[in-house]
Formats: sequence, C-alpha cells, structure tokens
Amino acid sequence: MSFSDQFFRALDVAPGDRREINAFAERSGVPVARLRHYNDANILPSGEDLPRVLAAAGITELELMLAMGRLSRETLNAIQANAATIAKLLEPQPASDAQPQTATAAPRIALETDLGRLYQGDCMDLMPTLDSDSVDMIFADPPFNLKKLYPSSIDDNLKTERYLEWCESWLTECIRLLKPGGALFVWNLPRWNAELAAFLNGRLSFVHWIAVDIKYSLPIQRRLYPSHYSLLYYVKGPQARVFHPDRLPMQVCPHCAGDLRDYGGYKAKMNPKGVNLSDVWWDVSPVRHAKYKRRNGANELPLKVLDRVIELSTDEGDLVFDPFGGAGTTYMAAELKARRWLGIEIGPTDDIVRRFTELEQDRKILANHRKELNALFPTEVLIARERTGWWTTESIRNKPRNVKNNLNLG
Repeated sequence: MSFSDQFFRALDVAPGDRREINAFAERSGVPVARLRHYNDANILPSGEDLPRVLAAAGITELELMLAMGRLSRETLNAIQANAATIAKLLEPQPASDAQPQTATAAPRIALETDLGRLYQGDCMDLMPTLDSDSVDMIFADPPFNLKKLYPSSIDDNLKTERYLEWCESWLTECIRLLKPGGALFVWNLPRWNAELAAFLNGRLSFVHWIAVDIKYSLPIQRRLYPSHYSLLYYVKGPQARVFHPDRLPMQVCPHCAGDLRDYGGYKAKMNPKGVNLSDVWWDVSPVRHAKYKRRNGANELPLKVLDRVIELSTDEGDLVFDPFGGAGTTYMAAELKARRWLGIEIGPTDDIVRRFTELEQDRKILANHRKELNALFPTEVLIARERTGWWTTESIRNKPRNVKNNLNLG
C-alpha cells in the first residue's frame, strides 16, 4: 500500500502545488491543514469532510478508497467475489526487453561455532538462499525508522510506505523459512507493529501482542509517556509446535520480602513453581550500564528477553534465525541454551565476534537470571520470608485447618 500523496492524486490535485491545494480547500470547504493531514497520513476523510471532498473532486467513495488503498470489509468481499476478473486486469505483463538479473554475491561468514553461523551482509541476500520450512523460530528486531545513524550507513529515515514495503519483503521471506508450527517474533515500536500485524494476520496465526515494559529516555510532547515496546508473536499453522513458557516468581517487597498484595484465601492455591507468564513483561530492564553493553553507540536487547522467547518457543537442538544481528543477543542466547542458530548483520560484526570470545560473561548473566525462575519464591526470597514470618507455599499448605491465617501470613 502506497502512502505517497495518494489522497491528493485521487483528487487530481498536484501534491506540491500550494495554489491547487488552497483552491480545493476553498471549493470543498475543508481546511488546508486537514487536507494535508489526510494526504500525509493516508487517512480517509470522515464526518462532513467526506461528502465535501467527494463532491469537490467529482469521485465516489469507492474510487477514493481504492486510490488510497484503504478498503472496507464490504469492498474486500466484492473484490474476492470477482477475483478472477480483477486478477486478469492486474496481472503484470512481462517486459520484452527485460535483462537477466545478475547474481548477488553471497554474504561472507563472519563467525562460526559448533551450533551457529553469522554472516555479514544484507538479510535479503541471505534468506532467498535458505530452504523453505527449515527454521524453528525467528526473532526479528529491525531498525525502527527513527532517523538513527547506524555503522552500516543504512537509511533509517524512509517514507512510511517504503519502510513498510521493506518490512513486508523480509517478513515474506521469514514466513517462507518457518517450519509448520514454528514461531515468529517481531520486536518494534507499537506504531510499526500495528501496521505489520495487519500484514501478518493474513499469513500466520496470531498468538499474542506482548507489551515489554521498558521506559523510553524522554517524554514526548502531546503524547502519553511511551513505556513499552511491542513484541508480536505468531506461529505458522493452527498452533505452535513448542510452547513451554517459564514461570515467574511472585512480586515481593524488595526490602522485607513481604507481600505486595493481599492473596486472601488463595495462598494455598499458588503454584510453587511460580506465576504464569503474561503478555505484559514488566520485569525487563534496558541494557544501559557500560559493563553489560556489547555494542557501541546503539541500543541492545536484554539477554532476558531472548532467553524467555527461546525457552517459550523452542527445544534444544532447534534452529533459531535472526535476520538483524545487532549486538548478537539472539545468537548468544541460542548458543548458551544449546539451540542451533543462524544470523546476519548488515553492519560491522566485530562486536558480535568479540562477544563470543567473552562468552562466559553472558553465561554468568544468564545463570543469575535463570536461578530466579520457575519457583514462586527464589531461594534468597524464601529464606527472607521464613526469617520474617511471611507465609511460604510449605507453611500455608502444612497449616492445620483449624489454625487461622495470621501473624504475617497475609
């Protein structure tokens, strides 16, 4: 779907001609500012603006919707009913003077371990060379189109439609590569994942929109404070082949290890293995300290996120693919968790290679994280609660029925 001035073009108004835009605004009675908003955001007019625009342009609502690529369910149903006829009209004709495409050089191998391989190059040069239905899980963390300067010198300031077209191109390849039952995770801003979800909904099965609670650096004027990233979770086929999420410890006071909420008569029903993982991940901290950063001058994903995703959706020996290497967190998590892995990074790969030479640092971080999982109270918390008289799963279940729940038991 193209966004570039489709609204003005449908009205037969030159997008860069101020006089034409002003004239149409006067003729339709719709202010210039609103006309520009409809054009720049590719949003259909509504309310009283819609009939005014249609009358001034001499077109129907259906023509405007088709020109802007904003189709209603009713229109889509009509297109489906006439698919054969429409396909003949839209089928591209082969050019008689088309030149044969030249083969692109294969990306070079930058790192290889017993479990994985990292390439340096463009993911769109690598993915077409991989077999269909060959990957168990894909985690994608693409550039967010925020005008950032990357070492690879990629253009991170694309027009909306160009960015979405690019995302759809690599997502199409990801979908092809996934095995039936395989999982796809897409990490991005809610702004972009809202668009990408619409594309994925017609190709994979939606499982979750996961909100990962990580604060942005600064508030943004005239907007709510942005405090989460979006992680889309889809599977290929009707259900996931693997689904075994970690369970989390119960939240307690960091000072006294006491309850932060009243569990009433439900304490005895609490699972000693921990609390169910939800689709809001509140326990992820950004990688800010220089001691833990593996990538100079750019954000990087916490190891906790990739550990959780890999644990949730794969078994040991499964193949994990990440088309945007970044700091190499996906590959490191896969390596430490005995998964096979494959990846590519378009920019310099020195930081990733160096990270693998210091693998024990990440192993220690992962071990410290995992010792807190799959128990309602990790060991240190359990000791603190027993010392201060708070209830534990053992104490609450072994309590005689005629003894009331008191003295710090709730």
